[in-house]
Amino acid sequence: MKVSIKNNLIYLLVSTVLPISFFACERSERGGITETKEVKFVKHVIHSTFISEGVAVGDVNHDGKKDIIAGAYWFEAPDWKSHEYRTPKTFDYTKEWSDAFLNFPMDVNEDGWVDIINVGFPGKNVFWYENPKGQPGHWSEHLIDTNVCNESPMMVDLDGNGKSDLVFGNENTGRMMWFQNSINQEEVTWKGFALSHENSPGTNKFSHGLGAGDVNKDGRTDVIIKDGWWEAPENTQELPWKFHQAALGEPCSQMYAYDFDNDGDNDIISASAHDYGIWWHEQVITEDGTATFETHEIQKDFSQTHGVAFTDMNGDDLPDLITGKRFYAHHGKDPGGKEPAVLYWFEFKRENGNKPTWIPHLIDDDSGVGLQVVTEDMNGDQRPDIIVANKKGVFYFENQ
Repeated sequence: MKVSIKNNLIYLLVSTVLPISFFACERSERGGITETKEVKFVKHVIHSTFISEGVAVGDVNHDGKKDIIAGAYWFEAPDWKSHEYRTPKTFDYTKEWSDAFLNFPMDVNEDGWVDIINVGFPGKNVFWYENPKGQPGHWSEHLIDTNVCNESPMMVDLDGNGKSDLVFGNENTGRMMWFQNSINQEEVTWKGFALSHENSPGTNKFSHGLGAGDVNKDGRTDVIIKDGWWEAPENTQELPWKFHQAALGEPCSQMYAYDFDNDGDNDIISASAHDYGIWWHEQVITEDGTATFETHEIQKDFSQTHGVAFTDMNGDDLPDLITGKRFYAHHGKDPGGKEPAVLYWFEFKRENGNKPTWIPHLIDDDSGVGLQVVTEDMNGDQRPDIIVANKKGVFYFENQ
C-alpha cells in the first residue's frame, strides 16, 4: 500500500522560532477531516554544525539526567553545555563525512559510568572511550576492532545474557561478526565471533542493510540483511549460523522483524538508504513449511532514509516507524538529495482483516536524520523523544 504524504496530512506551523511545534490532522479518503490528533514536538537545536551522523543518549556525568552524545562531544542536560571527550574535528558537509558514523552508550567496564562506543567511517576502526568519572580531560581510547563494515553496525543482545553485543561485517574475510566484551580483574577484552561463512553478503565496507529480530519465532535473535537472514543457533558461538536466502528489498538502513499483519509469523521492515522507498516484507509460509517474503511499499515520497527507529510513539502498544531524509548523504548527489531534510513518524495501525497501514506525520522539515535515530524518554514524562545528528547538526525533538 502506498501512502501519499501530501494528500493525507495537513501541517500547521505553530511557531517560526525555536522551539518549533507541528500538528497533524488525518484526512479521510473523501477529503474531509474525520479525526484530529494533536502530534506535537518541540525542536531543540543542540548543535548547529556538522560534527557527527551518529548519536547516543546516556547519563554521562552521573547526575540522573540523560545527556546527548554525538561525535567528539557529549552535551550535558538540561542546558546542553558541550564537553569534549576526544579531539574534535571540523567537517565540510558539502564534500566530507565525519569520523562518527554511529555512537553507542555502554558501561563497558561495568564501573557504573556510561562509556561511549564510536564507529568511524566504514572499513575503519571502532573504539570505546572510558568515562573518567567526572575527571577533566579527554577520555582514554581503547580499540575494539580495525575493520567495521556494513553501514548499519548495531548493538544488540545476541546471546541473551542481558548485555549488548556489537555486530558488523568484516570486509577482509567476508564474514558477519559479533563482538562480546568481558571483564577479568577490571581488564576489558572484546572477543569476536564469526556467525557466517567467508565471502558472505552484507559484509562489504559499504554494504547497506542490517538488523536483528526473531524471524522464525524460536525465541532467539536472528541477524537480518537485505539478502536474507542468519538463524541464531542455541549456542550463538557456533559457526556458521544457518543462512536463509530471501529477497528483502533494496539497499537499506536498519531492519526490524515484527508480525505486522498479525498472522502468526514475523515480517520485516526496511527503508532505502540512498533512494526512495520504505517497505514491509510479508512472510508467507507455504504448505511445506517454506518461508518466502512478499514486498509491499509503504511510501516513496522522500528519499535517503538512512536511519530508522522502531518505537511505540503514541502508547497504543503498536510499534511505529521513525525516519527521515539523511541530509546530503552523498553531498546532494542521490535521488532527491537536495529536497527538504524532513523527519517523520509513521503511525502503525491495522485495518479490518489486520491489513497493516502507516499514517505519516511530519515532525520537522529542516533537520532529517543521520545514520541513527534514537528514541528515549529524555525528561521522564513517559513519552519517547527523538534525537538525531547529521550534516545539519544535532537535534532533540521533545514529544509533548
